[in-house]
Amino acid sequence: MPHLVVFSHLRWNFVYQRPQHLLSRLARHYPVLYIEEPLHDLGPPRLEGASLAPGVEVIKPRLTMAGPGGFRDDQMATLQPMIAEALRARGIDDCIAWFYTPAALPLLAGLRPRAVVYDCIDEPHDAAGPRVHQLEQELLAGSQLVLAAGPSLFEARRALHPNVVCVPSAVDAQHYSPQIATSKIDLMLKAEQVQGRIPGPRLGFFGVIDERVDMQLLERIADAQPDWQLVMVGPVARLDPAALPQRRNIHWLGPQPYQLLPQLVADWDVCLLPYALNDATRFISPTKTLEYMAAEKPIVSTPLHDVVAMYGDVVRIGRDAISFIEACHWALSETAYKRAERVGEMLSTVSRFSWDNTAEVVHEAVEKVLAERAAPIVVPLLAARRPRAATQEHEHAMAAGRSGRRERATG
Repeated sequence: MPHLVVFSHLRWNFVYQRPQHLLSRLARHYPVLYIEEPLHDLGPPRLEGASLAPGVEVIKPRLTMAGPGGFRDDQMATLQPMIAEALRARGIDDCIAWFYTPAALPLLAGLRPRAVVYDCIDEPHDAAGPRVHQLEQELLAGSQLVLAAGPSLFEARRALHPNVVCVPSAVDAQHYSPQIATSKIDLMLKAEQVQGRIPGPRLGFFGVIDERVDMQLLERIADAQPDWQLVMVGPVARLDPAALPQRRNIHWLGPQPYQLLPQLVADWDVCLLPYALNDATRFISPTKTLEYMAAEKPIVSTPLHDVVAMYGDVVRIGRDAISFIEACHWALSETAYKRAERVGEMLSTVSRFSWDNTAEVVHEAVEKVLAERAAPIVVPLLAARRPRAATQEHEHAMAAGRSGRRERATG
C-alpha cells in the first residue's frame, strides 16, 4: 500500500485537531510519514523521527537557520536530500504526497507520488512567506484531490480545481460525552486541580489563542459581567502573552492535554467562540463547535460564516458585544425543558459528523483518484490547469444551503 507523505505547518503535539484526527484514521489504510516544518537548532542539520500514533511517524527537521520558522525557499536545498534519504531508508518508493501548507510545495521535487492531495484547512497566511499565494496556485494546479475544511473554503476553491470535496471537520463524540467524561474520576480530579479555584458561572473556550480571538470582546464581557468567569484554555501563538487582557475574571490556563478537555468542559456553564471578524477568520470552520456540542453545552459565537451556515439553528449568535453578552445571559438562564430540546438538536447534529465517517469519505476519494491514475507523477508540477466547476462535495457540508435553517440569534 502507498504511504501518505504529509507536509504540515502544524506540529503533531501542538493542538490535537483535524490533521491528527483524520490521519490517525487514514493510517489504517496507508502508513503516514508526517513531516513538520523545520525547527531552529544549533547542531548539524538532521531529521528526528518518532512514532506518535499507530501507523504514524512524525519527522521533525532541525536546521541551522536565521529568521522566521516555517518551510522557506532558502531551506529547500538542505531539506530535499534529507527527506529523499529518509524515504529511501524507510523503503518508501510508493507514496501519496499530502499538503497542509503550500509553502512546502518545493519539497515535492524529486518525489514520484502516485497522487497529490491538498487538505486546505485555512486561507494561506502571509506569515508563511511572500510566495505562499503563488505556491497555492501551483499546488492547486498539480493536485489530483483538494479537500476543503468548510463551506467557505469550498466555495473559494471550487472554481479553481476540478476535484474539490467539501470535508468539514468532525468530532469524536464519545471523547466529549459528559457521561463518559465525568466517569473518569482521575481526569476529573486533574481538571479540578486546573480550574477548581475558579468560581462560577464559567464561560469557557479552548483552542489556539491568537489574532483570531477578539480580545476587545473578552474585555467587554469581563467588564460588563464581573461575576462571570472567562476560562481560556490553549497555547498562545503569534501574540505577546503579556498583552493578553488582564482582569480578575479572565483566567488564562495555558495549553492542556486533549485527554483532559472533556473534563474541563464538563464544569463549564457556557462554551464560547469569541472570534473577531477579520481576514484571519474569514474562512475558518472551528472544529471545537462540534466538540462543544458533543459535550452538550450551550454555545455562543460571533457570526462566523461557517458557524452560522452549518450550525445556526443550535448555536446562539452575538453580532456585537451587547448581543453576545445577551446571548450568554440566555444560555445561563436556560430552563430544563429548553436544555433538553437544545441537547437533542445538538446530538442530532453531532451524529452526522463523526471523524470515522469523515475519514472513510476521504479514503474513498483518495482511492478513486488512485484508480484513475496509471503512473506516478513526475514533478515539479507547475503547469497551469484550466479551472472547472467542482465535481464532488461532501453531502453533509451542504447544510450551508439547507432550506429552513434558522439562526438562533439574540439582539
